[in-house]
Amino acid sequence: MKTMWAPWRMAYILGEKENECIFCQALSENDDLTLCKGDVTMVIMNKFPYINGHLLVAPVRHLSSLDQLNQNEMVDLMSFLDKSVSILKKVMKPEGFNIGLNLGRVAGAGVEEHLHFHIVPRWFGDVNSLAVFADVRVIPEHLKTTYNNLKEHFNKL
Repeated sequence: MKTMWAPWRMAYILGEKENECIFCQALSENDDLTLCKGDVTMVIMNKFPYINGHLLVAPVRHLSSLDQLNQNEMVDLMSFLDKSVSILKKVMKPEGFNIGLNLGRVAGAGVEEHLHFHIVPRWFGDVNSLAVFADVRVIPEHLKTTYNNLKEHFNKL
């Protein structure tokens, strides 16, 4: 049996679970994961990503389902999804993307009370099937490095 070490996961496993909504918290402070705060939509990096560049796109308003979005929010969310993908293509050059929305805990929503989309860049040969088979993720670049590479592009939005 081979062992793969992922010591960064211990911060998540043993860490204190946040009571406050991570998206609302990101709006109220300057942190090193928030890439863009618009009037209607925000983009933040996933603190525990599947792979580098794993972004979360959420409405500013704290709501939990698609039917609560107004038309402006729906359009703005889709626009920021598109802009985020464009920035990731430019900076990280992925060969594909998984883009998804998990509605409800049973569907995999880690933060079910605040609607958010996941954008997960993909490359041929990335090894993130390990998450399925071994509960291990291989993240080749430090989170702060990814943030620094993306932030200047989101500042232009």
